[in-house]
Amino acid sequence: MRAMGRIFEVRKHTMFARWNRMAKQFARIAKDITMAVKAGGTDPASNPVLRRTIQNARAVNMPKDRIEAAIKRAAGRDAANYQQVLYEAYAPHGVALLVETATDNPTRTVAAVRNIVTKGGGNLATTGSVSFLFRKMGVFRLNPAGIDQDDLELYLIDHGLEEMGESAGEKGEPQLVIRCAFADFGRLQEALEARGLAPLSAEHEYICTVPSELPEDEATEVLTVIDRLEQDEDVQHVFHTLA
Repeated sequence: MRAMGRIFEVRKHTMFARWNRMAKQFARIAKDITMAVKAGGTDPASNPVLRRTIQNARAVNMPKDRIEAAIKRAAGRDAANYQQVLYEAYAPHGVALLVETATDNPTRTVAAVRNIVTKGGGNLATTGSVSFLFRKMGVFRLNPAGIDQDDLELYLIDHGLEEMGESAGEKGEPQLVIRCAFADFGRLQEALEARGLAPLSAEHEYICTVPSELPEDEATEVLTVIDRLEQDEDVQHVFHTLA
């Protein structure tokens, strides 16, 4: 009976963690939708940022009715006014962090980020002291099934492609990852759409240029700080230099 009880607790914990992660993903997407609608309107056909945000919502299995509700809410007079703020920091053992947030209260957000980082043994950094270790890029992920990768690569080179290769998704599924300079993000998106290819996701990412190698125990400390940051309601993404 004790063994059955332990199995039940493990399953309950796993299920809670899964739902918590899903709720965080949906909240992040809802903020992205709000910012996209405020910047370019509610019609995905004429708003490429909203179009790719909807694709990202589908990639995390956000229900259609929730997507539509988020768009409608974003167009309302009472919609929150989010601003994107990027914080630079150091986690313990010198690992650099870029903490991307979407907030309607920067004072609250910076206090929360500082608290998490300092309690974890790190510190907030001044603007420019960390960002030079990253390169902002557009990143598209596609299902590789049925795609002639050589042909696609040749086609996309003329539209800003810099890197292309296969990788594994969160569930181990194969994905075709395409990267470009962020300045070419829209151009590459249009090129994929012209080919009738709908990405699983399309986002910007800060790609580390100088990775940090750490022993397992120190890496675990860094990952704990990153996980706590990612759980904060105002944090959209955390990018780091940990190898």
